[in-house]
Amino acid sequence: MTPSRKTPIFSLLSAVALLLTAALAHGADYIAGKHYIVLDEPVRTSDPSKIEVTEVFWYGCGHCYAFEPLLEKWAKTLPADVVLVRSPAIWHPTMQLHARAYYTAKALNILDSMHQVLFDAMNVDHNKLATEDDIKKIFVAHGVDGDTFSKTFNSFGVGSAVGQADARQRGYKITGTPEMVVDGKYRISAAEAGSHEAMLAVVDQLIATERAARAKHAAHDSTAHPK
Repeated sequence: MTPSRKTPIFSLLSAVALLLTAALAHGADYIAGKHYIVLDEPVRTSDPSKIEVTEVFWYGCGHCYAFEPLLEKWAKTLPADVVLVRSPAIWHPTMQLHARAYYTAKALNILDSMHQVLFDAMNVDHNKLATEDDIKKIFVAHGVDGDTFSKTFNSFGVGSAVGQADARQRGYKITGTPEMVVDGKYRISAAEAGSHEAMLAVVDQLIATERAARAKHAAHDSTAHPK
């Protein structure tokens, strides 16, 4: 008897086929422990309904600056079930200021424009942004009221976001920047992948792996709990 498309067994077979197709499509080129790291303890993502790809970066990092155009181009091709988030790296008090700058721009709804401005300030103009006042001058020069900046920069909300970024970084066991994390489970760096372009290729493979795993899990649930 041929199984109906509505039967649980067909759903399970479809999920297995999807998993095999994903592996074949990507050639299983990238290997855990060699091209990427599987985290011992997964880090919770902000939206479990999406496959979350996180970039950990620092505005003062020249490699991050070079990676940014590639990442932006790649991000424009993301399917609906994948979301890119950014998380500033923090392992020095000055980097904490830069993380506050990122979340201040986000809170003021000007991140789309200020993100590149802050990168340029540090990598093109060689402005170290070593103090809150240094950062304030950049925001004011781009149309933000000084008092509004100061209030937002020192707000509880921005401070909380910085604390969460620090906790994520520790959970990811970040060793440098830029690094990427797929769904809180896999960490990818250029050193392991081989290049910035290869980082994104590894991320693409891991997205496909995670998508197939989710489909398999959903199929298992449907067989275990049929309607």
